[in-house]
Amino acid sequence: QVQLVESGGGLVQAGGSLRLSCAASGRTLMNYAMGWFRQAPGKEREFVALITWIGGTTYYADSLKGRFTISRDNAKNTGYLEMNSLKPEDTAVYYCALGAGSRPSDYKYWGQGTQVTVSS
Repeated sequence: QVQLVESGGGLVQAGGSLRLSCAASGRTLMNYAMGWFRQAPGKEREFVALITWIGGTTYYADSLKGRFTISRDNAKNTGYLEMNSLKPEDTAVYYCALGAGSRPSDYKYWGQGTQVTVSS
């Protein structure tokens, strides 16, 4: 059984930073990449970034390159999303997931989500 638990969300002022964590458990983690998605109220879930467990290859949504950084610690089975220069439009529930690709349908396992609110 694979489980994902996000943490690190909260309220931050515009221009600030947050670091989200995603602790993963299960036997088949290395078979997947870890992705981060976000969903704002009334909007579809959108791809943020992904990282492969083996090799650490990363991919980002074009609009977020330079502000967001994805990383992972294989020893801790934990992925991270460092978010800098946050804007009010970054406000959303952020989810980590295991799978591959940039579509939500590409991912089999999901965390419960963590709220990020950026005030202006």
